[in-house]
Amino acid sequence: MPAPQPPVPERPEAAATRAKGRPRSAAADRAILDATRETLAELGWGGLTMGRVATRAGVAKTTLYRRWPSKNELVVDAVASLFDELVMPDLGSLQADIEAVVAQFADLLARPESQAALLALFAEGSRDRQLRRRIRESIVDPQKRLVRQGRAAAQARGELAPDGDEATAREEVDIIFDTIAGTVEHRVLVSGEPITPEWTRRFTGLLLGPFPIPPAG
Repeated sequence: MPAPQPPVPERPEAAATRAKGRPRSAAADRAILDATRETLAELGWGGLTMGRVATRAGVAKTTLYRRWPSKNELVVDAVASLFDELVMPDLGSLQADIEAVVAQFADLLARPESQAALLALFAEGSRDRQLRRRIRESIVDPQKRLVRQGRAAAQARGELAPDGDEATAREEVDIIFDTIAGTVEHRVLVSGEPITPEWTRRFTGLLLGPFPIPPAG
């Protein structure tokens, strides 16, 4: 009769996975993030608590804290998930691509939950340096992908010259993003003015074309 074989040692990664318990539920995550934005729109930053979010999402408070240790982290991720909906199309021209993204962004900002969440984050971020860093890392920087994708498509079509050095290209992406995002956010969230197709065409034309120079004299 063969001798019994020694037990095979468990791989560290398998043990770690088992120790963490059941895998996260995408449906639960969506419910929590949706509940966060809805609660923020109804009650504001001061009225939003982890307990209220858990109740609205239909999850235990312990489930919520396992995913997001703090209210700041929860709200940042709830807003970031909204911006993940934005896509850079390839409509055949840089102007058409920019107009389409501006329209998407304007529609997103028109939602009450988006406005409440962003205004709350801006206000709290002005008083909390760590929160401001999280906003930049989780919301602002990832969305710069749209500018990079748009530039790459325009360069492939011959509308834009290829990038020079990497540092200059990175600075230009930052400036373009700040210009578009800042202008649209100011118009919607600060001025309260609509983003119409005509306004979008004029804005994009100014962004891409040279400013008119008045005749001398």
